[in-house]
Amino acid sequence: MTVQAQSSALRTVLRAPRISEMLAVWAQRRALYRLDDAALQDLGLTREAALREASRPFWDLPRRLHC
Repeated sequence: MTVQAQSSALRTVLRAPRISEMLAVWAQRRALYRLDDAALQDLGLTREAALREASRPFWDLPRRLHC
């Protein structure tokens, strides 16, 4: 493997989501699911939007975590 190929492979691995990030997102989605309507309103979210986000799989990360 050339140095350039190794460098490219390393960049790909470093951009891959980490398990710790996936678990953090999963925990945040569970917390979002448990919020009452008043808390959701404070955040500017509807119950439907919160349920939609909470139902996403743990590996479906927000774009900000995809480098």
